[in-house]
Amino acid sequence: MAEVLVTGGTGTLGRGVVETLLARGHAVRVLSRRGTTGSADDRVRLVRGDLASGVGLVEAVAGVERIVHCATGSARRRAQREVDVQGTRRLVAAARESGCSHLLYPSIVGIDGLAFAYYRTKQAVEGELQRSGIGWTILRATQFHDLVLTALRALHRGPLLVVPRGFRLQPVDAREVAERLAELAGGEPAGRVGDLGGPEALSDEELAERYLAWHRGRRPRIVRVPVPGRTPRAVREGRLLAPGRATGTVTFEEFLRRQG
Repeated sequence: MAEVLVTGGTGTLGRGVVETLLARGHAVRVLSRRGTTGSADDRVRLVRGDLASGVGLVEAVAGVERIVHCATGSARRRAQREVDVQGTRRLVAAARESGCSHLLYPSIVGIDGLAFAYYRTKQAVEGELQRSGIGWTILRATQFHDLVLTALRALHRGPLLVVPRGFRLQPVDAREVAERLAELAGGEPAGRVGDLGGPEALSDEELAERYLAWHRGRRPRIVRVPVPGRTPRAVREGRLLAPGRATGTVTFEEFLRRQG
């Protein structure tokens, strides 16, 4: 099996990618700036490197045939520019020099033309791969269950749960996205592959009801508020949905039960 380098291997998606690659028999490296792999498995090889500065990237990719690029910066725009866009450019240059033959990247369904800064960042990274001169595969997925849960927790304040009016999301399990990326890493570069969506498209209120059924404690009142702007309008119009690609099987309720 080919050796695979995973960037962002300590994150929600990256950990699942590492575990699935190991289960499929791949040798796995994890690129780390902080010196940790995020895995207790001694089969994972730690390589030091920093996407923001480029330090260590040439050594990190040496001898690697495939790279699953899950790393992303913080919510700050400067970090997104330095880590996601410029960092990908540095990674591509190192990969090209080392003879890497396959770059894989997880992106987001429906982001084309949207003004939200993070979506523009994801599109910019897609462009870096497409212009890299190296074989590439891009998998777009809908929002992870973890992200939806984090958002609902943030919107739950005392007696109120405030949700954006008219939003519809199709959350998917990060493990299923990781499994698909690992599957693609075992094959040849495939370009833009079919999107991966969760099994259900749910309104903000439906998601809130499922969250409250799982959440213990005093039940708050759900308050729906209008959210202006181009990106919120696109969400209301269903731009972030993948109705024809509902290939995920884990529902939001099942994900919540798994949290305990």
